[in-house]
This record gives sequence, C-alpha cells and structure tokens, in this order.
Amino acid sequence: MSASPAPATVVIYSGGMDSFTVLHRALREGRDVHALSFDYGQRHARELEAAREVCHDLGVPHQVVDITAIHGLIDASALTDTGRELPDAEYAEQNLKATVVPNRNMVLLSLAIAKAVNIGADRVDYGAHGGDHMLYPDCRPEFVEAMNEVAGIANFEPVTLHAPYLRAGKEAILADGLAMGLDYANTWTCYRGEALACGRCGSCRERLAAFAANDAVDPLSYAQRPAADTQPPEDTTDV
Repeated sequence: MSASPAPATVVIYSGGMDSFTVLHRALREGRDVHALSFDYGQRHARELEAAREVCHDLGVPHQVVDITAIHGLIDASALTDTGRELPDAEYAEQNLKATVVPNRNMVLLSLAIAKAVNIGADRVDYGAHGGDHMLYPDCRPEFVEAMNEVAGIANFEPVTLHAPYLRAGKEAILADGLAMGLDYANTWTCYRGEALACGRCGSCRERLAAFAANDAVDPLSYAQRPAADTQPPEDTTDV
C-alpha cells in the first residue's frame, strides 16, 4: 500500500528571518511546502532575492507574485513610497508608524488562501509575531483569528491560517531557528534595499537585538552595527 501524500502548505515567504523560520518549521513537520512571495513595490525588494535563493537551495516550489498594479492603493507608506522618509529609529509605534502598508496582510493572505485552494493545500502559514502587535494591526491575534474564520468558510475547501509565532517575540523566533540549526545569512530584514543592511532602521535594530538576546552573532553584513542597538528590546510578547 502506498503512503498517503504529505499535506500541502502555502507559506507566505517574504525572505525575512521570521518567514524563513516559519518555512523551515513547516518543512520539519513533513509538509509539502509551497512558498509564496509578493512584489508589492516595496523599497526593500532585496528580500525577494533572498527568498528565491533559499527556495532554490531547498528545492521548495516558489512563486513570486507581482501585485505592483495595486501600488496606487497601498502606497501611503514609507516602505512603498520612496518619496517618504524612512525613519532611522528604534522599533516602536511612535517611530515606525510611517512603515505601515494599508491592509497589506489582508491582501496577501487572501491571495495565499486562493493559492492553497487551487493546489489542494489545507493550510497557509505566515510569520505574524508578538513583537509586531503594537505597530501593525494586521499582525495582531484578533486579526489573525478573524482571517482564520474567513479562510474556513470562503471556499468549499476550508483552509487553516497558521501563525506559529503569533504570541512570541522576535527573540523567541530566532531562538527556535537557532535550535533547528538554521543559518540566517541568507535572510533580509532591512527596510532599505541597499547592498548592505543599514543597521539603523527599526527593523535592523530589532533583528540585532534578537541576536543579542540569544547571545548570537548575526551573520548578515551591515553598513554599521550601533552598539546601543545590540541589547534586547522591551518585551512586547502577549501573556
């Protein structure tokens, strides 16, 4: 008797360290993983290069969807409008509210759910985490839970929305990945699309703080590594 095929999962894979960890978790579960990335006009499209390289090396099917046609609908953000100043500040709401892309995760999740139905996958994974709750409304538990309910009734074939780090901070995500022996050299976190990560933006600072909290050295090359930003950030994890 032949073995049953592995259950399929669509992983929303940005190329960053959170989705990188989510991708490997799904692989370790024995899932048939299909990675899905989105080009929405982000200034840090460098992350898509990292996603392509990782999926190629892992032999994971990978699709990059160009949704730049909706740029005029979601460009009220420093991440999509190069005319807006990108803040160089700590990862906090008052500093980084300019980086919120309107309704981004609802758009991306809707497309990922459609792909899941199309290929017969019963799950969509994405890397929403506790450290983003204060800044991004579409990473908060109430949003994820509501979208999960919608994913269960929007099609004849229900899909489960899986966010394994929904109530964990970035340092916990990294700890999990390091325990799995993951190498974060080919991930991209910086909000700038330059040759080297800037080390100044809030996203870089949060990443460096997560490595410091785990007594680990970030293998990524930086234009600068501010010593003051290598301490763990204030704990924002839900309890």
